[in-house]
Amino acid sequence: MTTPNTMKPGLPAQIGAWLFVLWGVLHVWVGAEGIHQYLTGGTSGLWNMLTGGRAVSREAFVHVIDPVTLFAQGQLILNFCIDVGGYGVLGFFVAWLILRRASWTGYLIGLVAIGIADLAFLFALVVSGVIEFNAGTLGGPVLWFIAVIITPFGLPKVGATTLRHARRAI
Repeated sequence: MTTPNTMKPGLPAQIGAWLFVLWGVLHVWVGAEGIHQYLTGGTSGLWNMLTGGRAVSREAFVHVIDPVTLFAQGQLILNFCIDVGGYGVLGFFVAWLILRRASWTGYLIGLVAIGIADLAFLFALVVSGVIEFNAGTLGGPVLWFIAVIITPFGLPKVGATTLRHARRAI
């Protein structure tokens, strides 16, 4: 017997879920690289991750030398990188909900929570020219966009599972 908790999603939802996995890998990597830069390059290494765009070139960026400001910047950027990694873990959870449960809730978490994170990054940092525009910085938003467009086509129709179970009970 198939229950709402074990329904298999259709192919579009499976593809969308695997795109969320890919999105998650990309973002966990950002978190890991942020920790690596923090431990090996300090605040300068972290800033090199987050600059290079047309408005904030690495060559023109002036690193502070005041130790208090330097410390505060390093901690803020480290926190940002770890938060990005946490969103990557959320992407894995969204994929799991879609793949194992054909979950609309999982899809909506991916649409809203991951969408807020990715679109804020895209517009505040990439489009504005702070971060370098490349395949890596554009890849996350593109993966998210494709995932949220195709996933609903492989999820059960809203109310379909409830109706099926109600008929079996009669």
